[in-house]
Formats: sequence, structure tokens, C-alpha cells
Amino acid sequence: MVVQLRYGRPGARGSGAFAVTAVLVGSLVGTAAVTGCAAPEDPKPTVDPTLAVRNAADALTKAGTAKASTSMEMAAGGTRVTIRGEGGYDFRRRTGRLQVVLPKDAAGASEHRPITELLTPGALYMKNRGAGVPADKWVRVDTTTLDDGNLVTGGATDPAAAAELLRGARQVTYIGEVDLAGVRVSHYRGVADIAHAARVASPQLRGALAAAAKGFAKDTVPFDAYLDGEGRLRKVRHQFSFSNQGRTVAVASTTLLYGFGVRVQVTLPERRDIYAGKIKA
Repeated sequence: MVVQLRYGRPGARGSGAFAVTAVLVGSLVGTAAVTGCAAPEDPKPTVDPTLAVRNAADALTKAGTAKASTSMEMAAGGTRVTIRGEGGYDFRRRTGRLQVVLPKDAAGASEHRPITELLTPGALYMKNRGAGVPADKWVRVDTTTLDDGNLVTGGATDPAAAAELLRGARQVTYIGEVDLAGVRVSHYRGVADIAHAARVASPQLRGALAAAAKGFAKDTVPFDAYLDGEGRLRKVRHQFSFSNQGRTVAVASTTLLYGFGVRVQVTLPERRDIYAGKIKA
């Protein structure tokens, strides 16, 4: 089944600008304050920058769980929208739960109730999807069939996929240390080779990343990654670009991770609760 997600109701100004092809963010880049005195140089990292970034996914698996905040900024044709999400993720089970809030319309009114998204290996479940889907039903989409592997289409990048994409990191530069929500982190910048990441990713994420490797126009994705002292990914910002209905859409997807060790429970819907009808665009 192919699902067309269209954020924005017909007729609203800016609506339809982002018909995001099915299923499946604020930048918090830290900067040093400038003072009258020269700031001391950040110490050089004790590990190779490329290796540190590539190992971030393993550090998250070791950590187990975390709270997650997501932000996805999409721009096309002079229109820009931002979709935000909050929830938690289990990096061992590769499952998560997010509440995704769609942007308001031109009048400032909310267009949709928050969409509940359940992230699992190979599938995305959404509730309060709207567009003809009964309120008590879920929509299930196979993420391995998506052109972006659910890096973009769900309005939030799967946190595990965001980390696994970094396994394809190259041209990595250590920028320095910054403070992120009271935590001292190391800032790295580089590009991720999607195809290489798909080949070396954890088995549960290979299918989705392989789909993205085929679907994106470019083979590499620029990123900024922030790792704490234990090598855990605290924040990552990816910059995607893809073609949608003949227009190029620029996407900045940011995932922020914190509260490691928090309890994360994901209960998948029963088969009878999954909508099998046609989904409106």
C-alpha cells in the first residue's frame, strides 16, 4: 500500500506545499560566547573523529533507552514548515513512541490532533492520521518500501536510523566542545554515505537505509553530531534534499536524546485495529 501524506488542508495558504511521499529539525547548534579575551582552544579528541561518530550507534545500544525530541524543518517554493515530536526510544529493541505535532494553518489554528507514531524495525504505525482514517484506527506502513526509508516521511527521523546513518560517516571534522542542556559534548561535522551505512547498519535498520540509498538524489547527507563523554549521541542534525512532485524539498532533521535509562514501552496495535482502506492524499 502506498500512502500519501499531505501536511496542510486544501485551500489553506501554504497547504499542499509539502505532499510528503509516504511514510515517513530546530537547530540547537551550540556556539561559544565571544568575549573580549581569546577563548582557550578546545582539547583535541582522544579518539579518531570518524571512528567516534561511527561508533555512536553502538554507544546508544549500550545505553538502552532515552527520551527523544525531534524537529523537522521542510522548505520548498518559498514556504517553510516545522514538525515537532516528543517521546522515547529503546535502542536495543529498535522501538519507539513519538507524539508528532503538525504545523498550524495560516490563521494560527491547529489543523490536526497530534499524531501518535510507533517506530519499529521495518514498519511505522500512525494514529490520528486523519484523511479518511477512522479515529480509532492505526495506519501501518512498510518503511523498507519508502523512498526515504522513513528518514523524512513520518515527520520525524527514526532515532535509531539517525544514529545508524552515522556508520557511513566520512570527511569528519572535530569542531570543538560545547554545552548542550548542561552537558559538555563534542561537536563533529561531516557527511554520511547512505549506501555504506546501509551495508554496515544493524540488521533491523538495513532495509530502511537501503531504500533511502536508492531513493535520495544524493548519495551523501551532511550532518552535525554531538557526542557526550561516553560516546552517546546527544544530538544530530541531518540535511536531506529530495524531489517531491517535481519540486526540490530541503529538509533539516534534528534529533535530541536525553534522559538515558528511562522506561520506554511500545505496544503494537492488534491487527483488527489497523486500517486497511484507502488513504486520502
